[in-house]
Amino acid sequence: MRYVNFIIFVFLCFFLVLFCSTAWGMNQKEEIFPGTDKNTLGLKELLTIGIHEAVKLVGVEDGFYKNEEIKIPLPEKLRKVDSFLRKFGAKEVSETLIKKMNRAAEQAAPLALDIFIKAIKNITFDDVLALLSGKENAATEFLESNTSETLKSTFYPIVKNTMEEIKALKAYNDYMGKYSSNPLVRSMGLDLDISKYVTDKAIDGLFIMVAKEEKKIRQDPAARVTDLLKIVFGKTNKSDQ
Repeated sequence: MRYVNFIIFVFLCFFLVLFCSTAWGMNQKEEIFPGTDKNTLGLKELLTIGIHEAVKLVGVEDGFYKNEEIKIPLPEKLRKVDSFLRKFGAKEVSETLIKKMNRAAEQAAPLALDIFIKAIKNITFDDVLALLSGKENAATEFLESNTSETLKSTFYPIVKNTMEEIKALKAYNDYMGKYSSNPLVRSMGLDLDISKYVTDKAIDGLFIMVAKEEKKIRQDPAARVTDLLKIVFGKTNKSDQ
């Protein structure tokens, strides 16, 4: 009986050692082969923090209007004739339209936060390793290429409502109405959806700001404000070592 118990004890020890070795091997594999949940969550956390910071910066008065990097100009069609029209009294109307478009983007930006967060939550990264060790805006570029059109279509009605509330649409109609008889304006076409234009520019601007935050997190250890970011991006940035 003692011999049987001894055999059972030996087998239990053997399986315990085997189990521990397997668990240790899995942990080692997680460190050696990025692409695990930890790294995926790290990328999503980077983008989530990035969009929060972006909205904080642009979702205030002059957040777009006084940021030359993302300021929304007149649509390209109108820019082609605007300098000419300004000579005939269009300056005030033109500047009003530009300011109203940017104000719409500033007021709508905080409402884009939930749309971005949902997109980040649902995104599946094709190659986590490439994004972790890639260029300074690799994760933002990946998010943009995979979600941009969906984000814009979802954000469009929000921007359109904001444009109506702050009379940006009226400013556009005033601009077009005042100069619609001008041959140059007619040649540009009057079928532009100004709300869609502002939507596209607002989303593009947000991506630019998220990319700046991503760069900061990758390059500056102080910007890694969570333990997960410290672990994931501390491993990939050799300059920290």
